[in-house]
Amino acid sequence: MNNLIEKIKGLSEDYFEEILDIRHHIHANPELSFKEHNTAAFIEEKLKSFGIGETRRIGSTGITFCIDGRKSGKTIALRADIDALPITEENDTSYKSQNKGVMHACGHDVHTSNLLGAAKILFELRDYFEGTIKFIFQPGEEKSPGGASILINEGVLESPRPDHILGQHVMPLIPEGKVGFRKGKYMASADEIYLTVKGKGGHAAMPETFVDPIAISAQIIVSLQQVVSRMANPKIPSVLSFGKISGGNINNVIPNEVTIDGTFRTFNEVWRKQALNSIKAIATSIAESMGGSCDVNIASGYPYLVNDENYTERNISAAKAYMGEENVVELDLWMAAEDFAFYTHEVPGCFYRLGTRNEAKGITSGVHIPTFDIDENALKVGMGLMAFLAIAELQYKG
Repeated sequence: MNNLIEKIKGLSEDYFEEILDIRHHIHANPELSFKEHNTAAFIEEKLKSFGIGETRRIGSTGITFCIDGRKSGKTIALRADIDALPITEENDTSYKSQNKGVMHACGHDVHTSNLLGAAKILFELRDYFEGTIKFIFQPGEEKSPGGASILINEGVLESPRPDHILGQHVMPLIPEGKVGFRKGKYMASADEIYLTVKGKGGHAAMPETFVDPIAISAQIIVSLQQVVSRMANPKIPSVLSFGKISGGNINNVIPNEVTIDGTFRTFNEVWRKQALNSIKAIATSIAESMGGSCDVNIASGYPYLVNDENYTERNISAAKAYMGEENVVELDLWMAAEDFAFYTHEVPGCFYRLGTRNEAKGITSGVHIPTFDIDENALKVGMGLMAFLAIAELQYKG
């Protein structure tokens, strides 16, 4: 195993400049969810240059293929997301986004580059393992219903069906050179809530002539907090937040309607359904009791993400062997959502974090922020560790 570790680390060093250039190209040419046509073509071009020409398009801009080892055996899937966000980049780098208003602010350029690096390494080392490694370059992680759900419906987890699936994501809170894991439930489900509160507008000085949707909205927002504070089991983490409220355009005119946008997140599918039903019931009843009405539209989002206990424990042990025990940290629950969760409800999965922070270099911005960037030495760890984790699991005989 030590010889394999040294070989993979050596290849990660050898391929670093090439993967760095790949990352720069993808970062400079971001594309929004389900519009990643140039990105997909670029990935195919790079794979062909590695000697990997037999790939398949799935979900229009998704790409999947397999690398077979020296003999048949288990199948491990490796996934990277390829889409960017509608954010204007504020960094001043040679690889700054050239597509105005679009930016790889969540590190998907890193994920894609690392998976390409891992593919190059594993293709060279295909005589070192038994079994099959399936690669998934997935579109649309940032946009509901999530590219993962679409690819699953189109059969990405079949022919062959993976025994386990592995995903990697940047983490600006963790220093470069370290990675993080968590066994069991890790990331929350996420549903979008859209309320349209309807009343009857009028002059603000004549309250007897109107039904105030602003006052109704205020009461709805306050009352809905009881869903978490008084209806939820305290042992189930839950968050209900409203990020946008819109209505009216002048101080002395009451509008006819107000819109409220929010999100609900939790870690239990039964409670998730109950909570969403309660949100609808409370909002509509309050509006009606105050003389108005409320249309409730709930866009079902991603389920909670669960890391298989046994598989994740094996990955933790393998990561410690590859990186040193001091460089593998335990993660807390994370209330953000990720569509990799769909995979984890289909096959045993593990979603781990790649450290990218370097305070000395001023690289500290979080994801989804216009100044997000990484310490690019993380690419060496990213591609090498993913390749090693795949081989280690294929070698596991338990």
